[in-house]
Amino acid sequence: MSKTYNFDWQIEVSTRLLQGDSFDRWDEENGTLEQNCLFRVDSYGFFIYWQSDGRDGQVIELSQVSDIRPGKAPTDQKIGADLMSNSLVYGRGNIDERTVTICSGIDFVQISHTNITGADPATAKAWIEGLRKITHNHKANNICPTTILRKHWMKLSFMLNVNKKIPVRSISKTFASGRTEKRIFEILKELGLPSGKNDEVDPADFTFEKFCDLYHKICPRTDIAELFDQLSGGKDYITTKQFVDWLNEAQRDPRLNEILFPFYDTKSALRIIDRHELRANYRDRGHLSCDGLTRYLMSDENAPVFLDRLEVYHDMDQPLCHYLINSSHNTYLQGRQFGGRSSVEMYRQVLLAGCRCIELDCWDGKNDTEPIITHGKAMCSDINFKEVIYAIRDTAFVTSDYPIILSFENHCSKPQQFKLAKYCEEILGDLLLTKPLDSHSLEPGVPLPSPNLLKRKILIKNKRLKPEVEKRQLDLFLKGIDTEGNNDNDVDSAANVEGEDGSAAFSDNAKLRDDDDEAHPELNVDVNDDASRRTLFGQLGLKLKVSSNLSREEEEALYNGYQYKGATTNIHPLLSSRVNYTQPIKFPGFSKAEERNIHYHMSSFSENVALQHLKQNPIEFVNYNKRQLSRIYPKGGRVDSSNYMPQIFWNAGCQMVSLNFQT
Repeated sequence: MSKTYNFDWQIEVSTRLLQGDSFDRWDEENGTLEQNCLFRVDSYGFFIYWQSDGRDGQVIELSQVSDIRPGKAPTDQKIGADLMSNSLVYGRGNIDERTVTICSGIDFVQISHTNITGADPATAKAWIEGLRKITHNHKANNICPTTILRKHWMKLSFMLNVNKKIPVRSISKTFASGRTEKRIFEILKELGLPSGKNDEVDPADFTFEKFCDLYHKICPRTDIAELFDQLSGGKDYITTKQFVDWLNEAQRDPRLNEILFPFYDTKSALRIIDRHELRANYRDRGHLSCDGLTRYLMSDENAPVFLDRLEVYHDMDQPLCHYLINSSHNTYLQGRQFGGRSSVEMYRQVLLAGCRCIELDCWDGKNDTEPIITHGKAMCSDINFKEVIYAIRDTAFVTSDYPIILSFENHCSKPQQFKLAKYCEEILGDLLLTKPLDSHSLEPGVPLPSPNLLKRKILIKNKRLKPEVEKRQLDLFLKGIDTEGNNDNDVDSAANVEGEDGSAAFSDNAKLRDDDDEAHPELNVDVNDDASRRTLFGQLGLKLKVSSNLSREEEEALYNGYQYKGATTNIHPLLSSRVNYTQPIKFPGFSKAEERNIHYHMSSFSENVALQHLKQNPIEFVNYNKRQLSRIYPKGGRVDSSNYMPQIFWNAGCQMVSLNFQT
């Protein structure tokens, strides 16, 4: 593009982090303690790096850091005692107050926790605040190839051995992909650097220029060389005119607006030559060498995307349904849909990654004590609902101020539903949107509020009682009169819920075939009970394993034995009253939805049903999405937590296309 743009991707690193502080690094899993490590951050904000006496240097890549948390004292008594003995030298304050936990990983499941304990609480606080400012820098993930090379070079420069030198073996590993060590050693020798397998390089000799020379010899850009020969006609330079012609014909997108993105001319071409051509005599004549062309093509000026679009540049004042919403399916699961492990940490990681709609499958806990979250009757472990709400509070708006939607699948009894509502109110506080905005009432024809109006607000998506029923039951409840009645999911309670009475229509013309329409089809036996499982497996001619880990054959048998038990329709009035702009209802059909014109009603569709709608009623589906929200979820058969192609549904305007983040 010829429109100049200063790609300012760096976030300033505080002086304290640049200069560093001494910490004790410890790990309870392997029982290690590394004392008096000088922790620092480089000026680009690429790495946290440290080295202690007698040990190799280590780094944590900040692009892989998801969270910086106040730490806790170790439960390992020996590590705790060693930390306290070292604190006698320089420590002030208890270990909890002096500890920082750095969470990092390349996915949402395999998270490493680096615990470091500093001299005093002020040091820990300074590092927590300083690191939080420079993490989640999404612009830094779009830096140009030249800056990426500098990042690799810096990593090698930080990972010094005990002699404060760079091992040749480390350099070899950096370029190992598809290259033999022998060839790398030969090129190091050509550059005048130590080249033996067990040799080491002085960091002062291994300059960035040397590293780039090494890179271009190991990974020659023959594609650019061929292009240069074609443009120059065999000469060792390209003229300004040749460069301008090529920029306009090959590099500039012809679809761009010619006023906002004018064609390249001599002036703009010379500006590029001045910036990237190192030979002064070439610059003076307006010539560009092959090296200069390579530097240009590997710079920010040749970015494949508009770098100013990496920030929020859209109009964020349109109704909520006019935006795609980053959405998660079965957020709590770390692995498979059957027998998978549930984790509070998944909620933290998903929210920190920018997800704005998370799913909470709520069930009564054992002995009706505390509500839990689990994949009901699918032999998955459970987690405490209250702990999840704390995790949501702590991470909801770290990476984005735009609203969060809590998608409840509510299987709880009324007493437990009361706890759901109270925990959300007490823990989330003012973050929870408990009533509609004055400017956007819950009436037919009134559009949904915009993301800007809902900034730093958390919305609950749960079935809601009809207004008159909710008012009556809530009044009685607040007066202390028992409104629980029958807690079963029966026809009478369904008649009290908005959008639940009457049969659901899958199509305006004919009912669509749907064998797995529900997100959580539950088994018609209690698979947590060995006797029930043996009965089911015996009926299917299968032998039950002693282990809780199911084979593919067993999983398929369980899936074929599904009988879905939907979310409860016996809703507690307090929980009901906390639902506003995300009210789920049975899909009434496109015509009925248009006739009702209720923008805060929304419906969910399995990927199969949504695809059938796209085939049979594409225009109606798009028009529906212009007015109200739709949620798409993976079909029940995806027991391995695989994902469908979301683009299909985004193209039709489906906003909440939920995905299994763990894969």
